Amino acid sequence: MKLMKMTLPALCIAVAFSGLPAHASLNTASIMASSSSLSCIDYKIIGTCFWLYCTKFGCVIRTSMKVKHYIPETVISSYNHDGQNPWQEMNQFNQGAKGGEYRSPQKNYTQLTFKNTAAIGHPQGAITQILRGSYYCQSQTKPFVPYFLSSLDFLAWNHGIPEMFYPESLVPGMREIRENGDTWGNIFPRSGTVTQVHDYKAAAVTAHRVADFLTRSAQPHIYIPTARQEQGQNGYWYPEPVKEAVSNNHKWQQLHPKMSQSCSIFPDTPPNMVSEDGSYAWALWRPYKCCKRRGQRFLHSIDWSN
Repeated sequence: MKLMKMTLPALCIAVAFSGLPAHASLNTASIMASSSSLSCIDYKIIGTCFWLYCTKFGCVIRTSMKVKHYIPETVISSYNHDGQNPWQEMNQFNQGAKGGEYRSPQKNYTQLTFKNTAAIGHPQGAITQILRGSYYCQSQTKPFVPYFLSSLDFLAWNHGIPEMFYPESLVPGMREIRENGDTWGNIFPRSGTVTQVHDYKAAAVTAHRVADFLTRSAQPHIYIPTARQEQGQNGYWYPEPVKEAVSNNHKWQQLHPKMSQSCSIFPDTPPNMVSEDGSYAWALWRPYKCCKRRGQRFLHSIDWSN
């Protein structure tokens, strides 16, 4: 699918975003508008880059600013059955995926909750309008590309194979999403089953599990990694892999069932209401650093701020 060019000014997009009702249907237009969140972008000038610029008359050293800002890379949805992906246009991808029946968090039938997930390239939109004409780092993900579909990752996502035998899965307290004694769930095995009765928390854990392997290469899952190993080449510094409780390498923006204008990391404060059908969606924002190219060869950079 081709990404349509945004022609509306950033201000109009931001106004449209702020006027979205809390329970509005999640579609491509609302997701594109959600990227106008200035608090999520967190734009900063952090340093100086040095470039070697050569002509037939000789070479000189040029400088450019080094900037850092967050970019919404993927939309990660967590839901129970096919047709329940809250991103309307993307429902076609996970046809045939079956999960557990939705249970109200007040009805403690079992501690196990199973969720299907999908990670789709964020369409962005408003963020490109806001930062257009300034220093802007390009995302390493492509809009609308399915980077992970749990229906294609049957053994790993449905049965936890082979990660159920990893030390992180067997040792209590290793790699968990928790804060102040409140444990939401373990990261490993990175499958769809979570020991959690609160539906929002279970969905958040499965979304974080996807982000964990999605931002790393050569993991035992069927997926397209969003990780890039090179750093500093051509004036670009890509984000580190997502890690729970680390706030400087990722942020989550809730898109459904309530559209949020701010970002946070898990565990955050769950909304008082939960999704009526057990479906949730978040935008995964990650920090990029880059410089405007001002020569044929990148030489060095100096940071004066984090």
